[in-house]
Parts: sequence; C-alpha cells; structure tokens
Amino acid sequence: MTDTVKQNVEAHVEARGFSVYYGSQEAVKKVDLAIPSCQVTAIIGPSGCGKSTFLRAINRMNDLITGCHTQGELFFDGQNVYSGDVDTAVVRRRIGMVFQKPNPFPKSIYDNVAYGPRLHGSYSRRQLDAIVEESLVDAALWDEVKDRLEKNALGLSGGQAQRLCLARALAVKPEMLLMDEPTSALDPKATARIEELIVQLRGRYTIAIVTHNMQQAARVSDMTAFFYEGNLVEFDATKDLFTRPREKRTEDYITGRFG
Repeated sequence: MTDTVKQNVEAHVEARGFSVYYGSQEAVKKVDLAIPSCQVTAIIGPSGCGKSTFLRAINRMNDLITGCHTQGELFFDGQNVYSGDVDTAVVRRRIGMVFQKPNPFPKSIYDNVAYGPRLHGSYSRRQLDAIVEESLVDAALWDEVKDRLEKNALGLSGGQAQRLCLARALAVKPEMLLMDEPTSALDPKATARIEELIVQLRGRYTIAIVTHNMQQAARVSDMTAFFYEGNLVEFDATKDLFTRPREKRTEDYITGRFG
C-alpha cells in the first residue's frame, strides 16, 4: 500500500500475491495492490496487459470464463472473495459493474433499474418507484426519462444507455463500482457526462476504472495503477504518477513511447 493510501483512507480491496490464469497462461502476475475506500482508482496500461482481467477478478466475473483460475488472495472488506464459503451473488451485489459497451436489458427503462432490487429483495411498488427514481437521479438520467419509464430501454442513445447501466448498478446499493472502459463506445459529449458522474460519485462509492485514455485517468482518478504484461509496475497518487513516475516503463507509456 502506498503512503498516500495509508495517510488518507483504508483499503477497500487488497490483492496479495494475486494471479489470474487462463489455462496455463498467467494473465495477472502476483499482484500486490490496495485500492482505497471511497476514492477513484484508475487502472491503465496497453492492450493485453491484464488490467481488465484484474478488474473483473474483483467481483469474480472471471468465474464465467472456462479454464480461468486464480492464485493468491484478493480481499474485499477484509474477506478473501475467493474463499470457498463466499457467495458470488452477494459479492456481485456489493461490487457493481459497468461494462465497455452499454448493455440494457430488452425491457422498459423502469424494469432495467428495478431488476436488481427485485432479484435481491422484496419491495413494494412504492419502494421500487423510490429506488428507480433515486438511481436514475444519481446517474443524471432522471430528467431525460421520467416521462417514459415504461418505454423500451433499447431506444435510448448510447450515452443514455450507459447511464442507465450505471443506474442499474447503483439500484442494488453496492459499496464499490467497477467500470471497464465505460466511455470507449461513446462520443465526447456522452463521455464527459460519464466522467462528471464518476467525480460526483467519488466519496460515496469506491470506484475502480479501467481506461485506455490517460487524460481521462488524470481527470477523474485519485490513484492510478499502471499494468504491463500482467505485472503491476507502479501504483501512486494520480498527480504523482503522471508528473513524477518512479519507473521508466511508466514514463515511457504515459509519454506515448509505446502503447
């Protein structure tokens, strides 16, 4: 854990000698990394460096990939999420995820947001109405869709659809949000809206975002982790990593010498 994290806030996620394998290929290599609570951590690095694999390991999404297995330990709130007694459904409720491409369900806008609460609990219509509204407000989408909640979500624009997916993730009251290149399929205006939301949600949620866009990492994150060839090369406060990188490979990447 870096001094910055120690001084400011405790770790919400901590990897200790953590590796992820696809068959015999080690995609993430013995990573030690502490992600601070209620801050935004960006994960950067070239394609194929293991950053998305590591991100998906946090809420065990990689379990869905045949032949994928892990070694080492990965703790969330002090509990190893890969312990045999861990309920993956609970892990994924507590750790929400927004993917690279918006993926609304072919249901109404309302039913998209209400899907998780209905799955995980028993709520009256009045309670669901409140959850849906609150989640859409938090995702800065309420004013745009409040008069068409029963319309099919597939009719939304790309940026609206991604904000709907964020609202859907927020509806189950997660403690952490994982965002895997959430703006790569969006235009600049929609990208700016998502970035504004990330900044607004900072402090309420622990957020980890994988991005190829180093300007985006600099704009939205408190901490940045640089991955290369499956290894965690450097982890530091974003402003320090981008202005005073300790490792030559980090400097070469952020200055565009490779990537």
